Amino acid sequence: MHLQYNVCMKKNFSRLKRELIYSNRRLAKELWGKELVRRHFQALRDLTEKFGFCIAGGEIQLLNGNWYVTHSGLMRLAYRNGCFGIEVQIISEYCNPIANRWIFKATVYKSPSSKGFTGYGDADPANTSPLVRGAEMRVAETRAVNRALRKAYGIGLCSVEELGSFSLPSQSFAAPPHSNGHHSSSGSNNGQPRLRDQLCLLIRQHELDPSLVKAYAADFCGTAKLKEASRDLVESFISELATAAKCDRDRLLCKLNSYAQPAEVKL
Repeated sequence: MHLQYNVCMKKNFSRLKRELIYSNRRLAKELWGKELVRRHFQALRDLTEKFGFCIAGGEIQLLNGNWYVTHSGLMRLAYRNGCFGIEVQIISEYCNPIANRWIFKATVYKSPSSKGFTGYGDADPANTSPLVRGAEMRVAETRAVNRALRKAYGIGLCSVEELGSFSLPSQSFAAPPHSNGHHSSSGSNNGQPRLRDQLCLLIRQHELDPSLVKAYAADFCGTAKLKEASRDLVESFISELATAAKCDRDRLLCKLNSYAQPAEVKL
């Protein structure tokens, strides 16, 4: 009886893993389309099989042609693996509150007998996004936890929160020399972060509904679809969304909910 139960559990686990692989592949095509090449799909399959990361849950992101794990993905991985605890402490001697520079140390204990896996995280206005200005302390703590979790579970991927590239201002999205001055609403220049990546990051950071944000963005830009909007309008919307999420998230959620489609009544 016990053997039959184990066999049944293994079959169910294999089925769920296959379903997650299919779901991740389908959603990746919807989100990133032509950006994806064969190596992306292979890496995605490996990440799904080994760690169980889920794109729909915002656990991994494709940014500038590479996969990155997110804080929520690392935390859920720790939960799935029965992580015993995470200890975080500030390294006050290296911090400068006036300059908004913070450094944290995080230690992950996978089990009660674990010696712990340590990671450090730092943040200041020079290596964080303008979208999170004033929250450098929380960013530094998150980076420390992410690095400790990546060590504990053997994850070679960098996490989104550790990236310093998102600290680049929006003004850097200028037309390069010899261009005709036209831009795609989601394109990038000179290796700078894509607008779509910035928007995805905002959605994940503030736990917003992607479909509602998309509808709000199209309405804000005055277009039927967001991809039809000009780059300047998309930049303005991202700035507006960031400010609203930071200053009054509840009001923003009410605004987004106004774009929800009413459920169809079945008789």
